[in-house]
Amino acid sequence: MTTDSIEMNMERLGDADPTSHAGTLEAVGVGAWFSGTKVLANVDLMMPAATVTALIGPSGCGKSTFLRILNRMHETVPGAQLGGEVLLDGVDIYDSNQRVTDVRKRVGMVFQKPNPFPAMSIAENVLAGLKLAHVKVSKAAREEIIESSLTKAGLFDEVKDRLSKPGSTLSGGQQQRLCIARALAVEPEILLMDEPCSALDPASTNRVEQTILELSNEVTIVIVTHNMQQAQRVSERAAFFLAELGTPGGIVEAGLTHDLFDRPSDPRTDDYVNGRFG
Repeated sequence: MTTDSIEMNMERLGDADPTSHAGTLEAVGVGAWFSGTKVLANVDLMMPAATVTALIGPSGCGKSTFLRILNRMHETVPGAQLGGEVLLDGVDIYDSNQRVTDVRKRVGMVFQKPNPFPAMSIAENVLAGLKLAHVKVSKAAREEIIESSLTKAGLFDEVKDRLSKPGSTLSGGQQQRLCIARALAVEPEILLMDEPCSALDPASTNRVEQTILELSNEVTIVIVTHNMQQAQRVSERAAFFLAELGTPGGIVEAGLTHDLFDRPSDPRTDDYVNGRFG
């Protein structure tokens, strides 16, 4: 990681927007099972407000499962079970008093492959996020929400003259940013991203990464990535997940991204980030 990259990330870490509505997430003793098989064990992780946290590690170590636990998607899988707590600003999102729709309004998700609604226009795709979250807005507010969300996603200038065109007419990278805009329309406190650039070309990846950096002062971002360079470019904090010898996945170590890459405390982390396995 370059000195400039470290300085950029540290500056962002210390310059969070005081008006930000970003939330703080904390996993406490989280475990996960699928049909009785334990796939994740004793995960403790703090994800501070207005910070990008990268989840890294080889395939099959529980990163994506953990990400889905953070907005209650895990419980939609038949046979799935959960242990521990996920605290959003100190309140367990799995508490019986917490409605799933309310949690997912506060904790948005962007998936690996862009998934705009093909029959909807660009503008309708943005507003679809509100409909999915059961949020009603006046006609007067819709244009403002469309422009604001697309601007935050770094897409408005590229599509402002064709908002009525289908979202499917956009390039892959633009479609992914449209999905980000859709998630932002409901003003989430947390934005989860599951390998959001894995299906994109380098130029589109660069633009999505810029969007992540631009959003990082106003929303808390947790991103799963297999790209070690990307983790270093976009995140202030990182957690290294690993599953060994048939054991459940878990965190080997977590902390500031540059510490994990430049001064890891565990030799397994050092091996992974330097490409010796995974």
